[in-house]
Amino acid sequence: MRQTRDKKLALIVRFAHRFGWRPGRAASELLEWVEVLAVAAFLAFLVMSFVTVRMHVPTGSMIPAIDPSDSFFVDRISFLFREPKPGDIVVFWHTDRVTVRSIEDDSVAALIGVEPGVRVETVNHEAIFDAAAADRVIESLADGTVIYLGVEGSLPVEIGIKANEFSSLEDLGIRLSDHRIRYVKRLIATGGQVVQILDGGVFVDGYRLTGERFDRTYTASDRRMKYGVEPTIVPEGQMYVLGDNSSNSWDSRYWGFVDERDFIGEPYIRVWPLSRFGAMNGYFGSS
Repeated sequence: MRQTRDKKLALIVRFAHRFGWRPGRAASELLEWVEVLAVAAFLAFLVMSFVTVRMHVPTGSMIPAIDPSDSFFVDRISFLFREPKPGDIVVFWHTDRVTVRSIEDDSVAALIGVEPGVRVETVNHEAIFDAAAADRVIESLADGTVIYLGVEGSLPVEIGIKANEFSSLEDLGIRLSDHRIRYVKRLIATGGQVVQILDGGVFVDGYRLTGERFDRTYTASDRRMKYGVEPTIVPEGQMYVLGDNSSNSWDSRYWGFVDERDFIGEPYIRVWPLSRFGAMNGYFGSS
């Protein structure tokens, strides 16, 4: 009877027995609850890490499809077996800001007072959306060109002269960090397609996108917009995305393309507010 009873003990209690501790009834029950909660927490971690994630859009960039107050779950697992389609709302990792991670003590930047943690906005007056973009600007400069760094709250400052061996800001003693967050936009075009915003509509390969998902006016009048204002080819392995609320969306028109490797998944059910509870993004027959 003792052997049968021991087999029914919780794993954590049997583990305690192995190390010579035989807890009483109350302690055993407490340990069993600890085991249940630990298993539940571990399973929740697995689900939130690999199957689904709960999130919201902090801005109005996806109105009317998603309001800033909406909370929803994202399907991650099914996209191991299928690809997102143009028209779908997609979630992906994107660099939200670029900051100075560190500065060498003897660099020009250190001498003129550039500090770690400050947000980098431009290099030679080119807007910087990730650290790699800053390096591309440096590489493109002709030898002897004065290099200017623009950081938040200050006018661009001279940090050096382009030399043949310079290919990044790190060569000038400045190391950058990308701060990445989850973005939510609508997928418009994928690798190899040509996209253009024209007369309030968005065109892919010369055809205007129509239907409820594209029933809105798209703008392309901001001088900072570089992609899709004219016919733009989406590179292979990349995605072109737009916010539904086109006049209030920071999207591919400004910073370009999303690498398919940064794709996370798609929203599939809205859980808050309760008045808007239900499937979304084409799941279970929703619009």
